[in-house]
Amino acid sequence: MVTPSTDTPLAPSPVSLGSGLPAEPVVARLTAAPGVQRVPSPKLTLFLNRGFLSPALCAALLERIDAVRRPSTISDSNGDASYRTSETGDLDPADPVVIDVEARIAALTGLDGIYGEPLQGQRYAVGQEFKGHTDYFEPTGVDYDRYCSVAGNRTWTVMVYLNQPEAGGATRFKAIDKIVQPETGKLLAWNNRRPDGTPNPATLHHGMKVRSGVKYVITKWYRERPWG
Repeated sequence: MVTPSTDTPLAPSPVSLGSGLPAEPVVARLTAAPGVQRVPSPKLTLFLNRGFLSPALCAALLERIDAVRRPSTISDSNGDASYRTSETGDLDPADPVVIDVEARIAALTGLDGIYGEPLQGQRYAVGQEFKGHTDYFEPTGVDYDRYCSVAGNRTWTVMVYLNQPEAGGATRFKAIDKIVQPETGKLLAWNNRRPDGTPNPATLHHGMKVRSGVKYVITKWYRERPWG
């Protein structure tokens, strides 16, 4: 049974921006959005928005992740079996709850869904983590053509914490020594590119170990060209 959203209905998005375009319009839109904070740093473009999703909508997404989760994988394997130990699940794009969340992300960021990968959920149990990594695919990596030949590389990342574990599970951006604690409904959004459009290694981040409880997040990635 579909769980209806109890969040406030969305107003129509006045502009639709492709993530293959320069980042400035997205940055301007996020900067102007009520409740959105930009992390002050010249090294990367990172935004936070607490309470982006309601607890009820987060709970509905959490249930959907549990129904489809599987062991997470990585591209360009480095041989470290403990590098990414979480579970991952692809969410049904025809699910009204998923459609609602996708629309909210588009309304906040202005990013056009045509450039977006399907919404994905991640689950971290006690001791699980995703060690320091970037979301873009390394242009020199052996898996680059496999993942980027059609839609291009990843540009923007939008991630939302769906719950708050009892301990641990923070996200650390090492280059700026910024640690973001998980809170139910909190959104993070960052540009994976530098101003010149090249991949930005300063976006390296670590999904730190959960010490007690379980952590759930959803992630939406955008590409340089239309997805699919």
